Amino acid sequence: MKKWLFLILIVIVAGFTLMSGYNGLVKAEEQINSVWAKVESQYQRRMDLVPNLVNTVKGQANFEKDTLTGVIEARAKATQTKIDPTNMDEQQLAQFQQQQNSLGSALSRLLVTVEKYPELKAHSGFLNLQAQLEGTENRITKARNDFNDAAKVYNQKVRQFPTKLIAMIFGFKDKPYFKSVSGAENAPVVEFN
Repeated sequence: MKKWLFLILIVIVAGFTLMSGYNGLVKAEEQINSVWAKVESQYQRRMDLVPNLVNTVKGQANFEKDTLTGVIEARAKATQTKIDPTNMDEQQLAQFQQQQNSLGSALSRLLVTVEKYPELKAHSGFLNLQAQLEGTENRITKARNDFNDAAKVYNQKVRQFPTKLIAMIFGFKDKPYFKSVSGAENAPVVEFN
């Protein structure tokens, strides 16, 4: 009789451990999905600002068309990549990040080129859009950092024992992190002419 009670107790403890581990993994994965939605929301905010910025700059009759075309093309490519956070892998995130970085670079070139046009720099609509874009870039950075924090918590759960066994059984896999852009470790060169 004691043998059966002991066996039943072990089964109950194992069941609760399994249930607790599984629920913890689900909770952590849902946190990642939620944080990923915020990342996408901030990138979408930036993409929504781009057409307004481009149209404001287009009003400048002699503005460089190549710069505007570069922004428009980079935005189009960036809108094509969608990621399902439940199946996200390193390669998908790298591709997403590369396209978003291309758009960011194109926008930076646009803003640098604007320096040659004092009347555009003084235009209140442009100044407002530029301020919104700067704020959005800060929000993107925060959302990416929040995603990395959530991925860290989730990845720790996936790799720690005994939840590692539960993760293997139910197919929970590590989530990738946002990484810095290649060359970010080098300080920018500032030259005064």
